[in-house]
Amino acid sequence: METFSNKNIVEIKNLKKSYGENHVLSGFNMQLIEGENLVIMGKSGSGKSVMIKCLIGLEEPDSGSIVVMGKDINQLERDELDELRTEVGFLFQGSALYDSMTVRENLEFPLRRHTKKFGEIKDTKPLVLEALENVGLANTINLMPEELSGGMKRRIALARTLILQPKIILYDEPTTGLDPITAKEIILLMQSVQKKYNTSSIIITHDVDCARAISNRMILLVDGINYAEGTFEELNASKDPKIQAFFK
Repeated sequence: METFSNKNIVEIKNLKKSYGENHVLSGFNMQLIEGENLVIMGKSGSGKSVMIKCLIGLEEPDSGSIVVMGKDINQLERDELDELRTEVGFLFQGSALYDSMTVRENLEFPLRRHTKKFGEIKDTKPLVLEALENVGLANTINLMPEELSGGMKRRIALARTLILQPKIILYDEPTTGLDPITAKEIILLMQSVQKKYNTSSIIITHDVDCARAISNRMILLVDGINYAEGTFEELNASKDPKIQAFFK
């Protein structure tokens, strides 16, 4: 079994968020330990996406605290929040590449946007190529997104995330919509990224095979709270019907 530092790189306490009478998060708690892959599973509408939006400051919780790398999200000024976000990479479910830009331009975009972290970079090509090589797609540098398969787009999106050298990566359904072979390739790539960069990752997924392969620890989100947590094997062995529903 892998061991990690005891340092919490993300800590969420008693997070609550409602939209009118719809209580999405009802006291959610979570700790992400430095260097681990934490999988969060929950039914559609269970609050996974809302939690992630609160985590990166796109949504304001009704109450509770979110501390990322020692900083309370709710207490940061806008420029401080923007600076912190450069340390948090996000791999969107739909890849979210810019259709009008080449692969190279897609990867250059965050470098040009976050000059405070990297300064003005005159020649971005070496950094772009390094990021693409890390996902095995250096030969796509001049292609347009429409020329890429779904799996390739997911890899390019991960390369764009890695180019900012984040300490935390948030994966939103990384294997959804992919065939089994490509999904396995993405899982292996995520494992490689964790080992090479020592990233701490939160993976939102419905994919039991992905959770089994990638998770060091899991949280099951039910009724707006962290209903259960443990290793895949521990949760899979549970006799609790609400827990077992995730593994059928």
